[in-house]
Amino acid sequence: MQSTQMQALTGKELEYIADSISNEDLLIKQLAATAGSTQNSTVNQICNQQIQSHTHHLGMLVQLLQQHQQYAPTQPQQ
Repeated sequence: MQSTQMQALTGKELEYIADSISNEDLLIKQLAATAGSTQNSTVNQICNQQIQSHTHHLGMLVQLLQQHQQYAPTQPQQ
């Protein structure tokens, strides 16, 4: 029988997740700016679809952090 207990994320894993959150946020902002400035309806539609996709990714990353929050160290790791 396998245990499904979560283990604490390492500092490196937390850094990767934080970077991914920043990247998803930047992509959402860039896509929104492009969608808002284009006159091409196809480009606008693609940008809006990608915004939805990246918003979903961002939500998944935040949810992952929330699930592991109770396992996070209370002091910075050196």
